[in-house]
Amino acid sequence: MEKTEYEIITDEMMALRDDAQREVLQRFFKTGEGEYGCGDKFLGIKVPVTRGVAKRHKTADMGTIRQLLQSEWHEIRLCALLIMVEKMKKADDELQQELVNLYLSMTDRINNWDLVDLSAPQIVGGYLSCRPRRLLYKLAESSLLWDNRIAMVSTYAFIKNGDLDDAYALALRFIRHPHELMHKAVGWMLREAGKRDLPRLRAYVMSHYAEMPRTMLRYAIEKFPEDERRSILKLR
Repeated sequence: MEKTEYEIITDEMMALRDDAQREVLQRFFKTGEGEYGCGDKFLGIKVPVTRGVAKRHKTADMGTIRQLLQSEWHEIRLCALLIMVEKMKKADDELQQELVNLYLSMTDRINNWDLVDLSAPQIVGGYLSCRPRRLLYKLAESSLLWDNRIAMVSTYAFIKNGDLDDAYALALRFIRHPHELMHKAVGWMLREAGKRDLPRLRAYVMSHYAEMPRTMLRYAIEKFPEDERRSILKLR
C-alpha cells in the first residue's frame, strides 16, 4: 500500500534522529519533572534540517499537518509548523484563514517557546498585519502560557513594519505575568520595538522599570548604552 504523506514525512524525520543531540535538547528545553517542557520528547534534529524537510513537503494538506501537530515528537510538530509558515508565504485570504484556524485550534501542541517563536510571527502576526488585532488580546487572556507567548511574539510581524502599539499594549498586560518565559518574550519584543523607536522604549522603561521583572527589564534594555543600562538596573 502506498504511504500517506504523513507517513513519508514521519519516516524522513525518524531517519534523521540523533540520540546524542536528543539528550542535549531535552535538557535545554526543560523536559524534566516540574519544568515547563515536562514530558516532551525529542529526536535530536536541528532546526535547519527540520526546515529542509518542511520545504520539501510544503504542499502537504491540512489533514497531514493536523496529524503532524499531534505527534509526540517535538521536531515533527515543528515540521508541521514550518510547513504552515511556508504555506503562508503565498496563501490567499481563504488559505490564510484556514491556517490560522488550525494553528489556534492546536496551541496546546505548540507547547514550547521555540515552536511559538518560529511560527507565531509568520502565521498569526502575518495574518493580522492588515486586520483588527482583537485575537491577540483574546490570547492574552488565556490561562495557557503558550497562548500568551503567541500573542506577544506575534507582534514581531508588526514591529518589523514600525507598528509598535500592540507590542506596548501587550507588554503592559503581561508586566506581572508569573512565568519567566513571558518575561523573556516581553523583553525581547520591547527590545525589538526599541530598535525602531528608541525614545519610546526609553520612556516606557523609565515609567515602568520598578514593575518589570528583572529578566524582562534586562532583555528590554540590552541594546541601551552600557552606562545607561547599568544605571537603570541599579534603580531596579
